[in-house]
Amino acid sequence: LYNAYIGVAQMSRQFESEKLAYKYMIEQYTKARDIRMVQKLEKFPIPEMNAVPKAYRNLRDVAMHRLGIGTMHNMKSVITGVFFTSFQSREYTLSEKINLWRGKNSSQYQKMWDEMMETDLTKIVQKLNIPVYFFEGVHDYTCNYTLTKEYFEKLQAPVKGFYTFINSAHSPIFEEPEKVKQILEKDVLSGKNNLADIK
Repeated sequence: LYNAYIGVAQMSRQFESEKLAYKYMIEQYTKARDIRMVQKLEKFPIPEMNAVPKAYRNLRDVAMHRLGIGTMHNMKSVITGVFFTSFQSREYTLSEKINLWRGKNSSQYQKMWDEMMETDLTKIVQKLNIPVYFFEGVHDYTCNYTLTKEYFEKLQAPVKGFYTFINSAHSPIFEEPEKVKQILEKDVLSGKNNLADIK
């Protein structure tokens, strides 16, 4: 039923990713002498257990966007960067645009969040019988670039391609669309991995 699997900002070990993001944000805001943000973040230390407080998640998004490690590397606000843009798209109907944001909102529910934190794809999905392509932004701390690369290297598949997007965070398809288009046309549609950084 499938020709290939494309993972854009692929999750692997999400709780580990959250811990790495938290550590990075504390380091960067400390370096920038933004004591206020550091104090806000320190109110919600990421515990060793898979339990990320809901209040922290709201702060996390703001903090990540300000550092360029969230949705997009050069985006400071979800409202101006994604929300308004999605409603201007001619490819979606009005109901699809509304459902896009309803879906995003429902992914914030505690049950789904907890499930994401507990999931370790490196143990659950170790092999696929179709070509696999990962598109990863180096600035992505939503789904950590390094963890995704480690997962890719262990994942077994008949054809594999890992593609690094140096000007992207979590959304390389929006941040570097021309590169995505080239990879889709030259590699994915032909079942090859010639443009991949790692095979």
